Amino acid sequence: MAQYPTPHINAKPGDFGQTVLMPGDPLRSKFIAENFLENAQLVNNVRGVQGYTGLYKGTRVSVMASGMGMPSIGIYSHELYNVFEVQNIMRIGSAGSIHENIRVRDIVIGQGACTDSRWAEQFHLAGTFAPICSFEMLEACVATARGMGAPFHVGNLLSSDRFYGDEGCVSEGLRANDGWRKMGVMAIEMEAAALYMNAARYGKNALAICTISDHILTGECTTAEERQNSFTQMMELALETARKLEK
Repeated sequence: MAQYPTPHINAKPGDFGQTVLMPGDPLRSKFIAENFLENAQLVNNVRGVQGYTGLYKGTRVSVMASGMGMPSIGIYSHELYNVFEVQNIMRIGSAGSIHENIRVRDIVIGQGACTDSRWAEQFHLAGTFAPICSFEMLEACVATARGMGAPFHVGNLLSSDRFYGDEGCVSEGLRANDGWRKMGVMAIEMEAAALYMNAARYGKNALAICTISDHILTGECTTAEERQNSFTQMMELALETARKLEK
């Protein structure tokens, strides 16, 4: 039987809602709790990874940071799914566009998540696993985005282990990402594939919703403060999707 608190989450089952929103940045988690949730309570602050539970229009929802990269979200999603009885995790983060028609501040919804990581090797599969999201969550999110009139795109993300390549961030990306781009991959981020694989392994649900923070082809980008505080349309989309999942 799983024991709690875990090494990374100082809480108990019942402290989290059925759905947890996971931004990478703890300050984004705090921003969502303070600006969108009623009666938000801090339920975890181990290592400064802030987790809150409160009400969004009457629906009990949690938000907790995942940190950066697949190992980090892999730890937190494993514990939330297996110890704290969470059913749905939505990654809400930033991504870099590698598609000419996907612009800065557009929303991308990850139907699938390609990866250059070896995360799947732990599952001892006799082939290549294709990480995909929960259809129920995707369906609810797309319907919500249409109702909001939000600029969104649905398709494949690339979850990369690298932010900086050997030749640097942008210059490396322009060359190495051509192959992914020609296969229709929309954007690059660093967490979704591990989240999708953990959800598949433990019979849970996951979805990644990202705002384009920078464009690898054009060099356009947003600031850290903008990423923390101004991606409110993505936040509202995730919260409204969480409401739909409870109905």
